[in-house]
Amino acid sequence: MRFGLLGTGPWAERAHGPGLQAHPRAEIAGVWGRRPEAARALADRFSTRAYEDVDALLADCDAVAVALPPDVQAPLAERAAAAGCHLLLDKPVATEVAAARRVVTAVERAGVASVVFFTMRFRDETAGWLAERAGEEGWLVGRADWLSPVFAGADSPYAASPWRGEKGALWDVGPHALSMLLPVLGDVDPAVPGAVTSARGPGDTVHLTLRHASGASSTCTLSHTIPPQASGVTVQLHGTPGVQTAPDRDDDGPVPAFVRAVDALLEAAESGRPDPRDVHLGLRVTEILAAAEEGLPAAGE
Repeated sequence: MRFGLLGTGPWAERAHGPGLQAHPRAEIAGVWGRRPEAARALADRFSTRAYEDVDALLADCDAVAVALPPDVQAPLAERAAAAGCHLLLDKPVATEVAAARRVVTAVERAGVASVVFFTMRFRDETAGWLAERAGEEGWLVGRADWLSPVFAGADSPYAASPWRGEKGALWDVGPHALSMLLPVLGDVDPAVPGAVTSARGPGDTVHLTLRHASGASSTCTLSHTIPPQASGVTVQLHGTPGVQTAPDRDDDGPVPAFVRAVDALLEAAESGRPDPRDVHLGLRVTEILAAAEEGLPAAGE
């Protein structure tokens, strides 16, 4: 499958580009970015061509891998689907519900496959744990805490990200939390009164309380302003099967997980069967996070 790589930032350099290069059935057909000089540098690194016209790249590939801010990603995903390209998107699909819905409509109209790269859903350890828990009945309560020091002194390439600075941990790591809770505890419909409530904590910290359609409930604590010594990720479930805690994330980096995401897109494209981590899940995540954001008081209040 010939992929167009859209984006030239740290995530394109560290995950998308190396993941595509490592996959035996993927080829990087070209690179496009909002900064032509960065696109040329990344194209040189991956021994491919830089495109100044994104539509020309879409015409030359079978799929796109998008490593761009969500509200840049969404309209480009629409264009790519309309051009007949399968979509390997990043989370969140968009930060506006209408934009995410337009991506879903474009995918359905074009009949292309889609996968959203919810990283934890493609890591061996966490994906296996999640599959086992989803096969068990009786889960009642869950929690997912993503506590990160990105804006609290961490040496992170994402600390300078404008969209993360504006939207905070709610939109950056909230999708990870939801992608782990929803498959086990069930859907959350933000149109149901009380299904999504939210509160602010220190810095960009946000607390969510979710009521799932199954009757289960869960909480999320999301932050990029936790000191490094207090940071960490915890996903835990309580219910009839007992207590289960997701394994720690591996230290292999994002590339092996991205290779599995490419596998999933290939399978969906070849079989015609949608992947459970596709744009429909991406839309639901956007709907939940938008409802949470709407329920928050303005910063400083």
